Amino acid sequence: MSFTIAVAGKGGTGKTTISSLIIRDLLKRGKKPIFAVDADANVNLNEQLGVEVEKTIGGVREDMLQKVGVGEMPSGMTKEQYMEYELQDSLVEAEGFDLLVMGRPEGPGCYCYANNLLRRYMEILAKNYPYVVIDNEAGMEHLSRRTTQKIDLLLVVSEPNPISIMTAARIRDLAKDLKIDVKKVGLIVNRVNGESPEILKAEAEKYGLELAGIVPADATVVEYSWQRRPATKMPDDAPSVMAVTGILDKFVA
Repeated sequence: MSFTIAVAGKGGTGKTTISSLIIRDLLKRGKKPIFAVDADANVNLNEQLGVEVEKTIGGVREDMLQKVGVGEMPSGMTKEQYMEYELQDSLVEAEGFDLLVMGRPEGPGCYCYANNLLRRYMEILAKNYPYVVIDNEAGMEHLSRRTTQKIDLLLVVSEPNPISIMTAARIRDLAKDLKIDVKKVGLIVNRVNGESPEILKAEAEKYGLELAGIVPADATVVEYSWQRRPATKMPDDAPSVMAVTGILDKFVA
């Protein structure tokens, strides 16, 4: 049974960096292979992981629906077989992890059938991995419809200010509204630069959020970003790396 970690947060909070550092830490712990899913329409998890992506699930879904519409499905292949083949072909295989990129959201028309196929095959695929890490968009509909409806750990990332923490609570509530089965929720306050941990904890408690941990502002993250270097290659003594390790110590055996 795989352990699913979903990372969510408003755009700009650094959730993709946090997702990549979680994957980095799990690899260091030997928890591999890892199934990484970029479920954010703003695709960039692959850059943080240092891999290239040629095909997205959004493109696969559109292509299948177009072929069905004009009667051009490959000869001798059902829609189910086509989706399964394309899903496997979209998987980026790397050292210690595989990455699947969801890509653009849906266009006009009904996508229920394609999404149901996709979710079914992704659930089957995920069973081959001890850990699944999903870098999710702020609006968690993407997660509910196309990946999984079971999350062992939802980590919501915010910046160190009251508005961002309030937004994190709304994302937590959205997961409930979408009937996603979330076993545990934790708040990560990112880019903390001198703010008091006690104040941040008290603010989180106003909304019934458990403060999973604090990640300090880290010049190494900025440096690696400018140098186009993947976050997974950051040194062990980088403040953000050590902070994420401390957070996962609470949840990963």
